[in-house]
Amino acid sequence: MIPRVHKRGSRTVGLVFYLYEPGRCEEHTDPHLVAAWDAFAPDPGRHPDATYADLAQLLDQPVDALTPSRRPEQHVWHLSVRAAPEDPHLTDEQWAHIARRMVAATGIDPTGDDTACRWAAVRHADDHIHIVATLVREDGRRPRLNNDAARAQAEARLLEAEYGLRQLNPGDGTAAKRPTSAERHKAKRERRPQTPREELRETVRHAAAGTASEEEFFDRLTAAGLLVHQRVAPSGDLLGYKVALPDDRNHDGDPVFYAGSTLAPDLSLPRIRKRWTTSSPEAPGDAAADAAAGPRWPGPAGARRRASTAMWQALLVIDHGTDEQIASRITGAGEILDALATTSDTATRHELRRAAFVFERATRSHTQAVRGHDRALRQAARDLVHHGPAGGGGEDGASTAMVIDMAFFLITAAVHWHARKNHAQQAAAARQTAQHLRTAYRAAARHPMAVLRQRGQHLGQPRLLRHAVHLRTAVPELAEQILAEPGWPALAATLADVEAAGHQPATLLAEATSRRELDTADSVSDVLVWRLRRIADLPADPEQIPLIGTTPASSRALPGRRTGTRTDRPRRR
Repeated sequence: MIPRVHKRGSRTVGLVFYLYEPGRCEEHTDPHLVAAWDAFAPDPGRHPDATYADLAQLLDQPVDALTPSRRPEQHVWHLSVRAAPEDPHLTDEQWAHIARRMVAATGIDPTGDDTACRWAAVRHADDHIHIVATLVREDGRRPRLNNDAARAQAEARLLEAEYGLRQLNPGDGTAAKRPTSAERHKAKRERRPQTPREELRETVRHAAAGTASEEEFFDRLTAAGLLVHQRVAPSGDLLGYKVALPDDRNHDGDPVFYAGSTLAPDLSLPRIRKRWTTSSPEAPGDAAADAAAGPRWPGPAGARRRASTAMWQALLVIDHGTDEQIASRITGAGEILDALATTSDTATRHELRRAAFVFERATRSHTQAVRGHDRALRQAARDLVHHGPAGGGGEDGASTAMVIDMAFFLITAAVHWHARKNHAQQAAAARQTAQHLRTAYRAAARHPMAVLRQRGQHLGQPRLLRHAVHLRTAVPELAEQILAEPGWPALAATLADVEAAGHQPATLLAEATSRRELDTADSVSDVLVWRLRRIADLPADPEQIPLIGTTPASSRALPGRRTGTRTDRPRRR
C-alpha cells in the first residue's frame, strides 16, 4: 500500500472536480464518497442533487470563516492511497476504515478531536482512494502536520499487516521521486515502456558513470539523444541542468524538461560534481586495482578484468571498512553496473540494464558516501565506457561472465550491509539486482563453461585426483559439495591451467576461497573458476589457452589430446 502526500493547492473545487470527473483516459470509474468528516457530507457521485461546489464549499467553510489575512494561501491537502496490483479487492467499508486511519495518523483528524479539519475520501478506481482536506480546523487553528508523509507511510505498514496486503519496505526519504499518475497515464497512452521521468533518470545515470568533468558529462547527455538545458548564473557559473526526451511534449508542443535533482537526489549537478572529487586518501588495494590486468588484456576484455579486480578490493573494504567507506563502494558499484549496462552485448544487455536500474535505489541512504574512496571503481566504470561495447564471444564474452560473477558477490555484500543497517528498501533493491545478475551471468557463461567442462572431462584420472586433493586441502568444508557439482570438470580444467602457468593450485585456491559469500552461489565451482582465472591472469576464454603456452590452437577441439609440432628432421634410411 502506497500513500502519497501531494503538493498542496489553493482551489478545493478544482481538486474535487478532478476526483469526480472521468479522467483524461476515462480511468476514473464510478467515483463516489467512501468516508468524510461528516456522515451527511454530500456525494456528487451518488446523489444527483449534490454538486462539486456543494462539497467544496462545505470543506472550505472553516477557511472562509477566517479573515482574508489569516487564511492560508495553500490550504488544500491531498493524499492518495494505492493498493498493490496483487492485493485482494477491498470493499468501500474497508477503504473508509483506511481513510479514517490515515487522517488520524497524519494529524488531519486525530482520534477523539471534535474540532479537527474537514476531509473527504473519494474512490474512483478499485485499487486506490484520494483524500482531500482543508487545512483550517473547526476551531480556526492550523493542524499539526509535521512529517505527515512519514506518518502516512508508517500507518500503511500497519494496515498492510492488518488486511493481509503486500508488505512494502519502510522508506527513509532517500528514494527517487516516483512518476505521477498523470505521467504514468501519458506513458500508457503513448505506449512507452517507461515514463519519461524513469527513462531520463536511467539515461542520465548511464551518462554520469565514470565521467571526469562537466564537459564530458554534458557531451554524453547530448550523445544519448537528450535535449539539455544548462542553468547559468549572471556571473557565468553553471548552476544546474535539466533534460528532456525529444519526443516528450506538452500540450503546447514544447519539450517537457526535468531538472537532474527531480530525477533522483544524487543526479543534481552539485552531487554529480562530488563524483569528480578524488582528494580523499586511497584505501589499501585501490592502486593494485588500477594496475591489474595491464596491457596483456586490451580493449573491453581488459576493462572487464580491471572492473573485476576493483570489485574484489571493494569486497574487502565492505568486510572491514567504516560505514562511510562502504557506502562509497556501493555507489561505485552502481557506476560499474551503469557502465556494463551500456557496453554489453545483446545476450546480457537487458538483464544488466534492469540490474543497474534497480540497484540505483541501493546506492542512496542516509549514510554519506565519502567520495574519493570509490576512485578505483569509478576508474573501472570509466574504462568500461571508454573501451566501448564488448562482443558476445571470445575473450570479451568470457570476461563479461567474469565481471558479472564478481558483481554478484559485491551486490550480495551490499545486501548484507544494508540489512545490518536496517535499510529495508535498499536491501530489497540489492536482492532484486542480484537476481538480474544471476540471469545475465547464465547467458554470458554458457559457452565458456561448456568448453571448460569438456576439457575437464578429458583430463586423466590421476590429474583429477590430484586436483581433488588440492580442493580438499584448501576448502575442506565445501570440497565434497564442489566435487558433486556439474561444474567440477570445469574447475578441474582451470586448476590444470593454473598449474601449467606455473602457479601452485592449492595456494591460489586458498586465496580464491577466502570470501564468505561462496555459500550464496548457485555453483561454487563456477565462482572458483572465474576467481582462479582472474588471480592467475589466465584467459577468461578457455579457447585462448595457447596464450599461456599450453595446447596449440589447432588441437582445441579435443582437450587433453597429445599434440605436437612436426619438425623438419632428416629421416633415417
